[in-house]
Amino acid sequence: MKDIVMEVSNITKTIGKREIVQDTSFKLEKGKIYGFIGPNGAGKTTMMRMMTGLMHPSSGQVTIDSYDVNKDRKNALSQVGAIIESPIFFEYMTGRQVLRNLARMHSNILKTERESHISKLLDRVGLQGRGDDKVKGYSLGMKQRLGIAQALLGNPKLLLLDEPSNGLDPMGMRGLRDIIFGLRDEFEYAFFISSHLLDELQQMCDELIIIKEGRIVWKGSTKELIGDGERLEDAFVELMKA
Repeated sequence: MKDIVMEVSNITKTIGKREIVQDTSFKLEKGKIYGFIGPNGAGKTTMMRMMTGLMHPSSGQVTIDSYDVNKDRKNALSQVGAIIESPIFFEYMTGRQVLRNLARMHSNILKTERESHISKLLDRVGLQGRGDDKVKGYSLGMKQRLGIAQALLGNPKLLLLDEPSNGLDPMGMRGLRDIIFGLRDEFEYAFFISSHLLDELQQMCDELIIIKEGRIVWKGSTKELIGDGERLEDAFVELMKA
């Protein structure tokens, strides 16, 4: 049986007379990287808000690890970590201090285990040698990695990343991609990544969910959509024309 981390069931969101998201369903499995794509105004932000309980659907249900996001938000979101674009930190703190402060918000981390937990997370995101440096000296790529460490603090099963590669140079993109691959392969986290950088998603994602005008127009493996030697950008443009 597949290990389902999140299930979105028949979600619809109506604002006024307009349906922003229309009867949308999908499942996210443990150990897979999902790309979430759509043009501006397609309903991506609304969908991600409903997935995290920041917005209630007009109908339908979102469950995370069997917890209903709207009925049991605390338990549901304990299974989720998120970074939205470039995370913002107090730059006078060290990376370790940032995580130390945030760890206090997670009741499932024992006080006696905080420091070892933080050290492990810094190691997982490649900041083991820079954890005691102040954040003001971090590159954008390092701040993104610290953001991922922050998202991992509560030992979630699912990470939601919104435009995680924005502003990164090619080396920063590759470094972030390698960390995501490592976390998926070693710890079987599920990743749900919304991005406009289609070439990056093509290299990274096992599965794609593509929406247009609030409806899913593609849901399946990246390879099934683009085949060998083709570009995701070309397939995406064709789906938008249909």
